Amino acid sequence: MSDLRFEDHGVHSPSPRQGFRLNKQRGKIMGVSAGIADYFGLDVTLVRVAWVIGTLVGFGSLILIYLAIGLIAD
Repeated sequence: MSDLRFEDHGVHSPSPRQGFRLNKQRGKIMGVSAGIADYFGLDVTLVRVAWVIGTLVGFGSLILIYLAIGLIAD
C-alpha cells in the first residue's frame, strides 16, 4: 500500500449542469438568450448581440431557431 494522500486546497470542480432552462425572469422575449447565458456562464448581453449579428448574417434563419428553442425548452 502506498502512503499517498490527496489534500483539499480549496479548488473544487464546478457543479454539474442541470440542463438547459429558459430564464424568463432575466429574459426580454422568451428567455432564450438568458437561458443560454446561464448555461454557458456568459454575459446575457453578449448572447443577445450574437443573436442579432447571427440573424443579420444568416438572413433571418436564427429567428426560426430562436423560436424553436423558446417553444421546445421548458
